Amino acid sequence: QVQAVESGGRLVQPGGSLTLSCEYPGFTQPYYIIAWFRQVPGQEREGVAWISSSDGSTNYADFVKGRFTISRNRSRNIVYLQMIDLSPADTALNHCAIDASDTAFDNSAGKFTIWGQGTQVTVAA
Repeated sequence: QVQAVESGGRLVQPGGSLTLSCEYPGFTQPYYIIAWFRQVPGQEREGVAWISSSDGSTNYADFVKGRFTISRNRSRNIVYLQMIDLSPADTALNHCAIDASDTAFDNSAGKFTIWGQGTQVTVAA
């Protein structure tokens, strides 16, 4: 069974930096989008960043542009989310997810069929 496992979340001070990792061993489809979504209790999951498996192209939600960078290691099936200038608004459970249905940067969580259980990022003084 293909699974995604996130790591790296922790408490960080406002203005701080953090890098999250997601491993998804056993996934072999050549074309897919892997993305980071975040969720605050009581709210729907929202897309944060996306990267294409084929060409490495990326997309970002407006609220993280200029602060977050998504990258990948295809050979090791790992995707990263480098975050800088974190604010309390970034506090959320962060999930990685895979969409192999197409190569579009879909913002709908329903398009993604493989999910990790999340890693918590808490930004507070």
